Amino acid sequence: MIESLQYLARAGSTNDALAAQFTDLAPPLTLRQALIESQRCLYCYDAPCTRVCPSDIDVANFIGNIAQGNINGAAQVILRENILGGSCSRVCPTEILCEQACVRNHDAEAQPVKIGLLQRHAIDHMHFQQHPFQRAAATGRTIAVVGAGPAGLVCAHRLAMLGNEVIIFESLPKPGGLNEYGIAKYKLTDDYAQKEVDFLLQIGGIQLRHEQTLGDNLSLKQLAQDYDAVFLGLGLGASRKLGLTGEDAPGLMAAVDYISVLRQAEDLTNLPLATRCLVIGAGNTAIDMAVQMARLGAEEVSIVYRRGADAMSATGHEQDIAKAHQVRLRTWAQPQQVLLDEAGRVRGMRFEKTQMADGKLKGTGETFELAADAIFKAIGQTLDGDLDSDEVGREIALAGDKIRVDEHFQTCVPGIYAGGDCVQAGQDLTVQAVQHGKLAAVAMHQHLTSLNSVSKEAA
Repeated sequence: MIESLQYLARAGSTNDALAAQFTDLAPPLTLRQALIESQRCLYCYDAPCTRVCPSDIDVANFIGNIAQGNINGAAQVILRENILGGSCSRVCPTEILCEQACVRNHDAEAQPVKIGLLQRHAIDHMHFQQHPFQRAAATGRTIAVVGAGPAGLVCAHRLAMLGNEVIIFESLPKPGGLNEYGIAKYKLTDDYAQKEVDFLLQIGGIQLRHEQTLGDNLSLKQLAQDYDAVFLGLGLGASRKLGLTGEDAPGLMAAVDYISVLRQAEDLTNLPLATRCLVIGAGNTAIDMAVQMARLGAEEVSIVYRRGADAMSATGHEQDIAKAHQVRLRTWAQPQQVLLDEAGRVRGMRFEKTQMADGKLKGTGETFELAADAIFKAIGQTLDGDLDSDEVGREIALAGDKIRVDEHFQTCVPGIYAGGDCVQAGQDLTVQAVQHGKLAAVAMHQHLTSLNSVSKEAA
């Protein structure tokens, strides 16, 4: 992991000065701003913003509540569908979802209602005397959830709300998954991920057990025997390989590993910092990595992608953030060779220029080199070896490198469900992981309830 970079100089300045570089990316709305912005909403019937929301939040309804001064009402509308509505308001790509669908985009204003900031305003200013949702009567069922990321946490919350007991098994020291370990520090500040988990757990009926890893001290076979159902919210824990010689050399590492250390660092001045760094990839993680290196004080930061900018999975909004931090976007360049110095450490990378020919990406044969003290891979994640090392896990069918599930998020193994980034459906968005967890919980609960009904009829 980050030991690969320990030979580099430390980030300069003071911890306070560096911490100031990781404050909120988008300042929250004031009360007056929220009221004015909420009154721009047309409260559409069959609102397009609601139709494209992956977690089915009734957008017009919660904005209407803000306009009327009913903050708790707005928050309850949001949390009913998305109990992680606070973090989603900060990290969700609203620019390609609800705000892109906003009808205000299609008139002379060409300026959508600031739905994400309004959602944040509602969650940040809610004041409930107790948890806004109460548990149903106890079902007598207990479900195991593997993974305390967004999908697992939301699944656990909805199951608990429906009257079930839930045990969450998590391999890492803290719950939260990518919200805790994988999101840019300037997007989720002030230990927000843990505060949100604490709020979620107030529903009751949920236990967290840490340092529990499939294939090590946890087995699906045992979980299936001990619990009424199992939900897998494993995420994608392994970084894809570039497939180049020298990929394991000091100075080259996965972007998500550095981001994880950065998010957990108590003193940012202890972080190794490259003067010149390259980020290989085209998604939001690549942007997060590059921008954070720039904020830490790197002098030259470049993102390199094998296709054109229009093919990048990072949204235009994210690309603009990178450009605002003087991050250079180099496109149409395929990594060809890791360049090492005499000590065997990274000194740069050779790239081959690419182009589209007959609908396929092809190399042109022309190469160039970029110097770098460190190179970060942000070329996607895949399942780690947890399932392969588990007896029942090896029976679970995959679609490519993700778990195959049916329309109820059930795997091919009866009683074992899965959701979030580890399954084949979706775009690896937090808000979609939320929806997976919620729908899987309802499906599990309905299935177990039907079994109760059958048992009573048989008796």
